[in-house]
Parts: sequence; structure tokens; C-alpha cells
Amino acid sequence: MSVTYEDRRMTILGLLEMEGKVQVPQLAERLGVSTETVRRDLDRLEKEGKLRKVYGGAVKMRMELHEPPFMKRSQMNPAKKSSIGRLAASLVQDGETVMVDNGTTTLEILPHLRDRKDLTLITHSVPILNLAMEILRGRVIFAGGEIDPECQAAVGSLTEQMLDGFKVNKAFLAAGGISVTDGVTDYHLGEVNIKRKMMQRAEETILVADHSKFGRSTFARIARLEEFSMLVTDSDCPKEWVEKLEALGVERMISE
Repeated sequence: MSVTYEDRRMTILGLLEMEGKVQVPQLAERLGVSTETVRRDLDRLEKEGKLRKVYGGAVKMRMELHEPPFMKRSQMNPAKKSSIGRLAASLVQDGETVMVDNGTTTLEILPHLRDRKDLTLITHSVPILNLAMEILRGRVIFAGGEIDPECQAAVGSLTEQMLDGFKVNKAFLAAGGISVTDGVTDYHLGEVNIKRKMMQRAEETILVADHSKFGRSTFARIARLEEFSMLVTDSDCPKEWVEKLEALGVERMISE
């Protein structure tokens, strides 16, 4: 039985969503068609604006190198981010020390930590610092350094050196994209270095990301997905990603 174009289209786009890139020979073998048929399909999908052809295959159109401003990001998926923040905060116990990364989703963790006793929070994020000083009952430590006005966070060697002096129970990290092939990525190299340092200094590293981050690759790689202790996301996380996370052995919590 021959495979229709619509069937091939769904397979190609599904693989791109998961892996970010497809190769002509592998597609031909998987679909049971000739390489010429696959190339024609890729031509058609490129005209539809679904992908971009490259030598030997195709890549997603959504490779993103520039991040929207902090304020604009804070208005994207606010309800989902709030539910993720509530669920992530439930992992924090009284008396723990946590690092909280810069991001609009990590910011949503703080309102749900109001009642934690003897909490110590360490951050390099200016928005998180400002909110923490207003609402937290515990100790707040700012990992200072040169402030990047675009990120609204401290970055660079001074910040990394300060973080290196701590050992914490949990680190909550944000990300720009999550891809099977590229791992967990972000837009700013300076912030990526901070995230890696937080991962080194934490007993557990928890990735918080809403569904829009799946299948997206950004500029710089933070780590492989399986290097994180847990992923907290929302209920719109695609079914194929839930299955992939399970296959990778990544523990996950999904908010309502």
C-alpha cells in the first residue's frame, strides 16, 4: 500500500518537531519511497513555509537566535507559567537553599514560596531579586556582577565565581528551547554559562518550561535533557514529548 503525500507530510513534520532536522536517505527508508519523492515533498513543504531545505535534508523554520524582551515574554502564556511556578515551588521544603535562574517562568515560582521557613534563595536575576525582597521571609543572596540590561541579570566571571562558592539543594532553570538533537538551549551565551554553573552547584536541577519551548532550538546549548533531575511543564506539552521524556528517563511533573 502506497503512502500518500499527507501521510508523508505528517511524518516529516513530526520528525522535524522532535529532532529539528531530517535527512533525505533516512526519510526515504522510513517512508518506503524513493529519494526523489522525498526531495519533491521537501520542496513542497518549503513552499508552504513549513521547513527550510539544506544540503541532504531539511531543518525547522523555527531556529531562533533572538529572544523577545523580558516584559514581552512575561505576557506570553501567563496562566501556564503560573501553574508551572506553583508546581515547581511545591518541591521546595522549609530550610532549603535554592538557586533560581533568570526567566519569566522561574519568576512565577516566587509567589508560592511566601510561607517557606528558613529559606535561602540565590539568584543573578534582577526581576527575581526585586520580587524576592518584597515577599520572601528567608534570606536572599544576589550573585552580582556586570548587569546585562537586555537580560536584566548579572552575568560574567564575577557572577560565576560567586555562584561557585555555594552548594544548594535545588536549582530551578529556565530555557529558550528544548530539542531532542540540540538538548536544552538558550539565547545568551553569558546566561548559559551561569546556568551551567548552577547545575554544577546543585544537588538537583529542575528545568521549568512551558509547552512553547518544545521542539525549539536557540543559540547556545546548556545541557542534554537527561542531565536534568526533573522537568516541570504544563498540560499542553505535546504527547510525543511526554513519550520521549519517558524514554530518556527524565522525571517530569505536568501542571494543570
